[in-house]
Amino acid sequence: MKNPKLLLGSQLCFPLYATSKEIIRKYRPFLERLGITYTQYITLLVLWEEDKVSIKELGERLYLDSGTLTPIIKKLEKQGIVTRERDSKDERKIVITLTQKGLDMYDEAQFIPDEIKKCVNITDEEFDVLYKLLYKVLDTL
Repeated sequence: MKNPKLLLGSQLCFPLYATSKEIIRKYRPFLERLGITYTQYITLLVLWEEDKVSIKELGERLYLDSGTLTPIIKKLEKQGIVTRERDSKDERKIVITLTQKGLDMYDEAQFIPDEIKKCVNITDEEFDVLYKLLYKVLDTL
């Protein structure tokens, strides 16, 4: 007899993983227009919210370690979207700042949330409930 708790369909992780993967895949064509990846996009979302953010703050906001985040930042810097510089008050800190190109991309990205919302066949109310539940789980982890 098989333990029903060990069935794929019984795992909370699987629909979260599969949904995340599929939603990120839906972002791809929109992000290609901007010449960026999904992880670069979420990094820019933080910077568009608050420019001049330390690597440590970015990592905390994105749930990414510096080993994952550093290559993302380096690529954005190479594309002329951000700059990296040492904090004048604490030289141990690296601060990420948007360039004019990075600031301009904010306007270019305005259409993305609405396009993604169209891909997810749920009502606004269901969207809000799902969003709150996901953040509740994330906050407890």
